[in-house]
Amino acid sequence: MVKSASEIVFKRDLRKALLKAARGYPVVTVTGPRQSGKTTLLRAAFPKRAYVSLEDPDHRAFALEDPRAFLAQFKGPLLIDEVQHAPQLLSYVQSIVDRRRQPGQFILSGSQNLLLLESVSQSLAGRASILHLLPLSFSEIRGRAGAPLKTLGSKAVAASRVVEADMLDLLWRGQYPRVHASNVAAHDWLRNYYRTYVERDVRSIVNVGDWESFNRFVRLCAGRCGQLLNAVSLGNDCGVTHTTVKRWLSILEATFIVHLLRPYHRSFNKRMIKAPKLYFLDSGLLSYLLGVRSASELASHASRGAIFESFVLAELLKNHWHQGIEPQIYFWRDTAGHEVDFIVENGSRPLAIEAKAGSTVAADFYNGLKYWRQLAGQQSPAALIYAGQTQFVRQGIHTYPWTVL
Repeated sequence: MVKSASEIVFKRDLRKALLKAARGYPVVTVTGPRQSGKTTLLRAAFPKRAYVSLEDPDHRAFALEDPRAFLAQFKGPLLIDEVQHAPQLLSYVQSIVDRRRQPGQFILSGSQNLLLLESVSQSLAGRASILHLLPLSFSEIRGRAGAPLKTLGSKAVAASRVVEADMLDLLWRGQYPRVHASNVAAHDWLRNYYRTYVERDVRSIVNVGDWESFNRFVRLCAGRCGQLLNAVSLGNDCGVTHTTVKRWLSILEATFIVHLLRPYHRSFNKRMIKAPKLYFLDSGLLSYLLGVRSASELASHASRGAIFESFVLAELLKNHWHQGIEPQIYFWRDTAGHEVDFIVENGSRPLAIEAKAGSTVAADFYNGLKYWRQLAGQQSPAALIYAGQTQFVRQGIHTYPWTVL
C-alpha cells in the first residue's frame, strides 16, 4: 500500500487477474459491492484509457437515449463504470467488439451483480471475462500475499503478528477501503453506507414497498449470521411471506451484502443438511447491523463467534475471487449434528476449515474436524483458524492464528 497526502491507496490482488483478462477478452466486467474500490482499481490499472461513469445523470441519460452516439464519442479502449444503469448499452458494445475483434476494448464495472450479469450473459456471452472485487482482504491491508490455500492444513504458514485488540478493531470497522484509507469514523461511515445502499441500490433493483419491514428483515438476517437459513421462520419474524424472504435475499446477494453458503455435496453415506447457511461479506457492516457500538464491546458480544466466522469466510472468498478464481467453498453438516464450518475444494483433496473466535484453543474445537477426517481419510488436510497468535499442530490438525488469512 502507498500513502498519498490525503489517504492510503491499497495494492489490490485482483489487478493481476484484471490485466491478464484484458489481454485475452474483448470485454472485462468487474462486479462487487458499492465502495469496494472498483473505480480506483480500474483507473489505476488502465490510466491512459478514457473513463465514464453512468452514475453521472448526464452520461446516463445520453447512454440511454442514444447509445450508439454515446459510444462513438470515445476513441479507443474505454472504461465504463456502473454500467448496470444502462444495460441496453451492452448490445451496442457487442456489435463494436465483434467488428474490431481485439482484446481489452471495454472494461466494465458495476455494483449490482444480478442485473449486470444477466445483461452480460444475454449480450456478451463468450466475449466477456467476469471478475469480482470485494472490500479489502486482511492481506491487502497488511500489504502481503494471502494465505496459500494449497498448503493450508498441511504445512506451517507465515502469519502477521497482531494483538487481539487489533483483531476486534478490524472486525468492528470492517474492510471497506474508505474506512481504512482515511480518518472517517467507521460507525458513521457504515451507517451512511447502509442508508445509501437501501435508498439507491435496493430501490433500483426492486420495489420493496414496506421499507420498515425490509430494514427489519436485514437486521434479522444479521442476527442469523452463520445459521442455517429457514425462510419460513425468518418471514414469520419479519411479518412477510417466505416468497418475499427469498426475493429480498436475492437482492442482498446481488449487491454483495450476504453470501449463502451451500452444503457440501458429498454425503459419505449419511443424511445431509440441504439448507444453505447465511453469512455477511463485511464484518463491519454486520457489526453495525447487530448494534455493536465499539470494538471493545465486541470482545464480550454474544455474536462475536458468528462475526469471526463470517470474517473467515469472506477472507476465503476474497482469496479466490481476487485471483480471478471461482471459489468452491461449502459447509458440511449431517443430521446427527456433526459439522465443519468450511470445505474448500482446491485440488484432489478438499480442505476442511473450522473457525473459532476464542484466543485459547479448547479440545472440543477439533471435534468436527476429527469426525470429518474419520470419513474423508486421516490424511485429508484440515485447519483450525482461531483468534490467538500461536501456530501449532494438535491431534494431527494444523492450528493457525487468524493472521494467516
